[in-house]
Amino acid sequence: MYPLKFKPILKERLWGGKKLKTVLGKSIESDITGESWEISGVEGDISVVANGDLAGTSLKQLIDEHAENLLGKSVVERFGKEFPILIKFIDAKQDLSVQLHPNDKLAKERHNSFGKTEMWYVMDADDDASLIVGFNRDVSKEEYAESLKKDTLLDLLNYEKVDSGDTFFINTGKVHAIGAGVLLAEIQQTSDVTYRIFDFNRKDKDGNLRELHTEQALDAIDYKKKDDFKVDYTSRMNVVNTMVDCPYFKTDYLHLTENWLEDLTDRDSFTIFMCVNGTAQISNENGTADIKKGESLLVPAFSNSISIKTESAELLVVTI
Repeated sequence: MYPLKFKPILKERLWGGKKLKTVLGKSIESDITGESWEISGVEGDISVVANGDLAGTSLKQLIDEHAENLLGKSVVERFGKEFPILIKFIDAKQDLSVQLHPNDKLAKERHNSFGKTEMWYVMDADDDASLIVGFNRDVSKEEYAESLKKDTLLDLLNYEKVDSGDTFFINTGKVHAIGAGVLLAEIQQTSDVTYRIFDFNRKDKDGNLRELHTEQALDAIDYKKKDDFKVDYTSRMNVVNTMVDCPYFKTDYLHLTENWLEDLTDRDSFTIFMCVNGTAQISNENGTADIKKGESLLVPAFSNSISIKTESAELLVVTI
């Protein structure tokens, strides 16, 4: 197996826009495309290979037939034949709903699913664009519930102004929302379990308010004010800069201005590259694939080395 590219799974959203097309070059006709699922093992949205001899093969079939070679032995021991992360690009023309995700324990009990720890890397942001991350002070469950009744929840939330390159780590239980004008790369546990707690009283195309998960969220929220979300990372060129290293994934920032060779003999995991700027050509022993801004690819775990040819590329490098 060579470096694998997958067909983007495009999702229209009430809050979506045009930046996946205009900034990232996706082939999109809709004006409200909010998400491009780049590599997905979510049931009903399984990625399909787009390049080379394996084109047309689903990620599920690849895992069924080549689990350890594709994912890595240690990954299979932890997650079985489930692909453990979901890779996306997200364009918010409007504010997303305020939401949170349950932890592994709650998600397993209620939904037979993983929880959803995630991270965001801001690729583009309009002037004064912001995110909601957590509360602006400690809040009790009772105070939170009262704010929903009085429609004053927004007064309790923490707003973070953002610029390109800003990176955020979102623990389970943390209330959050991507603000209007933000285009970002998202890396998360494989899960589509979301508790929506506030949606700005918007109506969908049929004139209906979207469902809120008020009761489910009450026991899933972290009500404490915590300044643990902004990721402080170095951005030195031509070296590995660690961004996030959590139990579910590890993400490095790699800004290359020259060719790169990496020995993988000690890595027992697949490697995903998300290109957030520039272009590159990525190879393993079995083949080569080109990648440009707004594209992603997966290098199988059996690979002994990766070589990258580039004059300039900024890459998020994701492993387990």
